[in-house]
Amino acid sequence: MNKKRPVNLDLRTIKQPLPAITSILHRVSGVALFFGAIFMLYVLSMSLESQAGFDRAAEMLQESFLAKLIAWGLVSALLYHFFAGIKHLIMDLGHCEELDSGRLAAKVTLVIAGIAILLAGVWIW
Repeated sequence: MNKKRPVNLDLRTIKQPLPAITSILHRVSGVALFFGAIFMLYVLSMSLESQAGFDRAAEMLQESFLAKLIAWGLVSALLYHFFAGIKHLIMDLGHCEELDSGRLAAKVTLVIAGIAILLAGVWIW
């Protein structure tokens, strides 16, 4: 048995590199989109019931703090997932696979997604 194997396997104490963090966040945003679709389908079904249902859905999305927060969370997850997905597609084409370019691609992904999320927050609120 190799004695040089890692002993500490607690993921909370292991420092992850930035590309790994962006990849994990990409997966988390995908799960958030999956579960957030429940809320959006509820609002869609409410809006398609009748004109009164549409008015209730519109009022909820315009006046309810919780509904705006959920909508902003969903749009944020969608934007991050979109930009991280583009980064993964570029990597699938064979670019940004080296250590330095991978770090730069992760930084660019976080900055662009962060700016887009802030702009979405201004738009929603």
